[in-house]
Amino acid sequence: MTKASARHILVDNEELCKELIEKITNGEDFSELAKQHSKCPSGSRGGDLGEFGPGQMVPEFDTVVFNEAVGTPHGPVKTDFGFHIVEITSRTE
Repeated sequence: MTKASARHILVDNEELCKELIEKITNGEDFSELAKQHSKCPSGSRGGDLGEFGPGQMVPEFDTVVFNEAVGTPHGPVKTDFGFHIVEITSRTE
């Protein structure tokens, strides 16, 4: 069964999400930015969501985690919770 591990940063608006993606792309630490900006409780763990399978997260999140490149920040991913930066840290088929 397919499993993935991911981390994310959840913010209220698309503009901030894009700014943070640019910072990550330019070398700033994902975990530190998650601790500073994420409104999800996982922010205190650097955005780490642990391991999960398809269907355990909201559909918009699943689409990214199970289809996009590992190790790259993806976003903005809009859900009912806000705007996410998603980084897949591992995925097994």
